[in-house]
Amino acid sequence: MPAQHRILVTGASGFVGTWLMRTLRDFPVDSSVEVLSAGRDPGCDCELDVTDKAVITAALRDFRPTAVVHLAAIAAPQEARKDPSQAWHVNFQGTMNLASAVLHDAPDCRFIFAGSSEAYGQSFAEISGGAVSEDCALKPMTIYGATKAAADIAVGQMYFDGLRSIRFRPFNHTGPGQTEAYVIPAFASQIARIEAGVAPPVIEVGNLGAHRDFLDVRDVVRAYALAALGDDIEVEGKVFNLASGKAVEIRSILNTLIRLSGREIEVVVSPERVRPVDIPMARGDAGAALSILGWEPQFALEDTIAAVLSDWRARVDATA
Repeated sequence: MPAQHRILVTGASGFVGTWLMRTLRDFPVDSSVEVLSAGRDPGCDCELDVTDKAVITAALRDFRPTAVVHLAAIAAPQEARKDPSQAWHVNFQGTMNLASAVLHDAPDCRFIFAGSSEAYGQSFAEISGGAVSEDCALKPMTIYGATKAAADIAVGQMYFDGLRSIRFRPFNHTGPGQTEAYVIPAFASQIARIEAGVAPPVIEVGNLGAHRDFLDVRDVVRAYALAALGDDIEVEGKVFNLASGKAVEIRSILNTLIRLSGREIEVVVSPERVRPVDIPMARGDAGAALSILGWEPQFALEDTIAAVLSDWRARVDATA
């Protein structure tokens, strides 16, 4: 019996992609699911560069997906800031290449776009600490946020051309496997090295006063899986925030990690870790995801923080 669901995941070898692949393969559905990992990593089922239109077209025609989950991106804001041209080429033009190919070569395929809460930018400040909803203006303040906002708008417009699109704007998410380019693993990796005795008891930090809305990556990919495997056409053309609705101070996350370590650790602010543009508070309203998709976060933040620390302890032990 042929697979009833054929899901193509771009950026499948990345942090979020790896978790999504696991989730899709274990997701409880009545029909069969075939998942194709696509990306630039040799370990992927399909080598795919989203900036190469011919390769995209061939992959769609060969696999004939019922849904594409588009995760491939220059995902670290610092990396996007260092090379804006590449960030625009991958995050915007790559998304346009893929969405256009789906529209023309696989018109029955659902297109799920992983955007970013960074697209809201200045809107966070304008609502004075309130939770942004999907109808808040996109006013990005970073290169990364701008590339994601532009792609988000383009994918939304293409729905009216016939693209069966669903857009997500996830807020900060973390979990085991994430790199040190993000705040929680940046703290956890330093603490793990201190615990292992390979680094002095000093941790370098950026702005600890910012408040952010954090999620577990496993909650985020569950939303993508719901969209990829669902059959309710009412969700198509819509955009969904993925958020907890709670803003947590970065300092409290660091304090939790230090408490979990049981060590006396000196905290030092490093200029290299302070972002040039920083929003004091960012939190989201995910009411639409709950009412339409039935999605809400399931992982407690402290459990996620502990899982990240355990992951980094294992990584440091493996290299010691």
